[in-house]
Amino acid sequence: MTEALYFGTYTKKTSEGIYKATLDTTTGLLSNLQLVAKEPNPTYLTLDQAGHLYSVGAENGDGGIAAYDNGGKLINHVVDAGAPLCYVAVDETRDLVYGANYHKGEVLVYKRAADGSLSLADKDVHTGSGPHENQASPHVHFTDLTPDKYLVTCDLGTDEVVTYDVSEQGQLTKINTYKSAPGAGPRHIAFHPTQKIAYLMNELNSTIEVLIYDGVGQFTLLQTLSTLPEDWIAFNGTAAIRVSSEGKFLYGSNRGHDSIAVYKILADGTLELIQIAATHGKMPRDFNLSSDERVIIAAHQDSDNVTTFFRDSTTGLLTEVQHDFIVPEAVCVYVKA
Repeated sequence: MTEALYFGTYTKKTSEGIYKATLDTTTGLLSNLQLVAKEPNPTYLTLDQAGHLYSVGAENGDGGIAAYDNGGKLINHVVDAGAPLCYVAVDETRDLVYGANYHKGEVLVYKRAADGSLSLADKDVHTGSGPHENQASPHVHFTDLTPDKYLVTCDLGTDEVVTYDVSEQGQLTKINTYKSAPGAGPRHIAFHPTQKIAYLMNELNSTIEVLIYDGVGQFTLLQTLSTLPEDWIAFNGTAAIRVSSEGKFLYGSNRGHDSIAVYKILADGTLELIQIAATHGKMPRDFNLSSDERVIIAAHQDSDNVTTFFRDSTTGLLTEVQHDFIVPEAVCVYVKA
């Protein structure tokens, strides 16, 4: 079986924008790298069910979001003065697209038209700071839906997980705020597929906070554990977090230690570390599971290589297949079945 992977990148060196490649899930091998669209620093991307591609984007020195059709043709940009977004997600039910702006501390909502074009519907600007040197101001890093269809956001700069009600037209109403450990730096959050549990990836202190999720934005801390070996003292910043669809295993990437931490999810939703697998590249900014979850694909920002692993569905453990497929400045992996 083969499927298409899309890669978001930085374009500071040799990359030209958004790429795609073919993954053979039987062999775990990647092939056929192609440039899909030329776009400045499209560091995160997603596709909607109709095939429209939405990515971090920029135009004429302004930053925001870009919309493309399924052939890689630009539909439109929605930009404003300053830095572009760092995360995008689609809400199919309400015809909305959500964006996080790290540098400006903004949560953005865009209305999606029938042709896939976007227009700004609403935004909220966070305030505050944290004790870490990277927390002088708000840094919204994640904007996506909870299982009960509220918008949940992670703010690395304020140590907050802020949840919003969203109207059909995209208007935001803040409903709840969870505070992580001071200086933790919440980056991304993932939800268990069947239990009322969420997993918060903290970039600055390399931890995962296991949270009870009671719905309507209500989170309660259950467990905190490290993503690193006990003897690691050098720099590390965590990045992506993924939960297998059957809810038995969780995976998180380390940048600095350059690895993927593998956890068994126990009956109560808490985690047990079972493996730390080297990714054989520098700065694994993102990784994802193939649609059949046989393969994990990890992209490296600083070494331009992509590593693939076979994933044992029974044990959750990873076995490397290759680490020499080249994608320049890759920082996002999107799987299209």
